Amino acid sequence: MVRVGLCMLQGARHAHIQSLQHASEQSGIEISIHELRTESQFQKYNCDVFILPGGESTTLRKTGGDRESGGSGLLPALFSHLRKSNSPVLGTCAGAILLCDPDDGGEPLFPASIDRNAYGRQTDSFQDVVDVSLFNSQFPGVFIRAPRFNRSSILCDSIVFHENEVVGIKHNSRIALTFHPELTNDSRFHVWLLQQASHSSE
Repeated sequence: MVRVGLCMLQGARHAHIQSLQHASEQSGIEISIHELRTESQFQKYNCDVFILPGGESTTLRKTGGDRESGGSGLLPALFSHLRKSNSPVLGTCAGAILLCDPDDGGEPLFPASIDRNAYGRQTDSFQDVVDVSLFNSQFPGVFIRAPRFNRSSILCDSIVFHENEVVGIKHNSRIALTFHPELTNDSRFHVWLLQQASHSSE
């Protein structure tokens, strides 16, 4: 049983839950999904893998920040855990921003820098096919006020490309994507996440 921590500070949890359920069926890996909003929930469920969904990164930092500043304490607890462990992670859109720029005084979780809303406003959102070297195939990319990796700063594996842009990176058992795989019917990134936890327990 893989315990999945879905960091629900903002965003549409139902889409990720549906993708995880499909991934569980496709991979044959049993899962339990735990919605995490507070530090106490993070400590209680002791999850194996984590998903940092999209949303608005400033709101995420405020809502999930340290309790002294009025936040829930979730992000400091999660980032501290990730820096000391090999726990697999999938970060999408704003989740990728937090992984590359946690802004908590500690080391980034990915050796890459990223620019918020680099593609423009909500009206500049789009859908297009991306090329995924990890799967050696294409994937439906849904970009909503997407951030952009600074290509020259990437010191890990570039695994997803849209035209000449890097839109997905991998660092060990962690993936950061500037698009939203959970808004498609393709659950391969979620399958990959579950497989990382399954492999690490063997």
